[in-house]
This record gives sequence, structure tokens and C-alpha cells, in this order.
Amino acid sequence: MTKASRQFLFIAVALALGLMVLGGLAFRNLADNGAQGVAAIGGPFAMTAQDGRALTDADLKGHPTLIFFGYTHCPDFCPTTLTQISSVFKEMGPDKKIEALFVTIDPQRDTPDTMKTYLESFDPRIIGLSGNEAQTRAIAKAYKVYFKKEGADNGDYTMDHTGVVYLMDKNGRFVSAFNLDRPAKQAADELTRYL
Repeated sequence: MTKASRQFLFIAVALALGLMVLGGLAFRNLADNGAQGVAAIGGPFAMTAQDGRALTDADLKGHPTLIFFGYTHCPDFCPTTLTQISSVFKEMGPDKKIEALFVTIDPQRDTPDTMKTYLESFDPRIIGLSGNEAQTRAIAKAYKVYFKKEGADNGDYTMDHTGVVYLMDKNGRFVSAFNLDRPAKQAADELTRYL
């Protein structure tokens, strides 16, 4: 074997080893990202439930949870969504360990008392969460929720907001957006798989 052939072989072997190391690192990074979940949605929060108790992200653990952001003065979308969630929970039965969080994006008007009165029309496993402006912004940021106040000339206003219902597993990790535009029994069957 000539000197040039040995050098070529040495370079080829070094290149192959380098590619193997890079491939291994890339595979490890992909595997690590897959272990972290589908998306970085959710995170630490501290809010007040409609009964006055403090509720944090740690309270999501132990059962699947649906999370929906809205407000009590919403003319149609929010009550429709809460009615759909109530129908799904009814299909599951009263003994199932499941809950939904209705997080207000209108802390100016939605106090715990307002949330309590509003939610009396829906399944009791729907918990209303409210907080101050900073807490509201923090939880909205953690869940990638958009909201914006839309003013009116008379001082009244509505809120433009994201309309996604988030499904969190019993470890408090994001699973997916939950589809309520199907028969309640079908949605209930899906949720039951996460119990």
C-alpha cells in the first residue's frame, strides 16, 4: 500500500467515524425532544378557583384535564364550548375522575364570585379560574393563548381570544387540542382512555 493510499484510507476512516458521531448526537437529540412531548404547552401557574381556593398546575396531576380560555361575558362561543364539555362529562358519568378548567382572560370583570354564578349552569367538574392581570398573562403565555380586549364606544367591550380546548394527561402534560365537534359519546370514549 502506497503512502497516498494510506493517507486516503486514514481520511476516509476519520470521516466515517466523524459522521457516525454526528449521527449519534442527532439521534439522541431527536429522542430527547420526543420524550419532552408534542409541544411546549402548559407550565407553572397559580390562580383562584370560583370557590376561593388557590389552584396551581400541581393540581392537574392524577387525572386528565380539559383547559379552555374564555370569559363570562362571551356572547356565544364560550357558553357553547362549556355546554359541549358538560355533555361529554355527562356521557362519562358522575363517578369519573375528570375535570375542566375554564380560565378567564377577562380578570377585570371575572371575579371568583362572578365565575361561581356563571358556572352554575354547567357540569360541576368545570372549575372557573381567575387571577390578576399578571397571573392571567402568565397562564395565557404558558398555554400559547392569544387574547385582546376589543373596545366599544360606550365603554363596554368584548374579548378576542384563542378558542382551543387543551387536553392534558394525568401527569399534567399536554396531549393535544381536544375536538368537541363530534358526538359527546365519541369524545367521552377518547377521554376515558386517559383516566
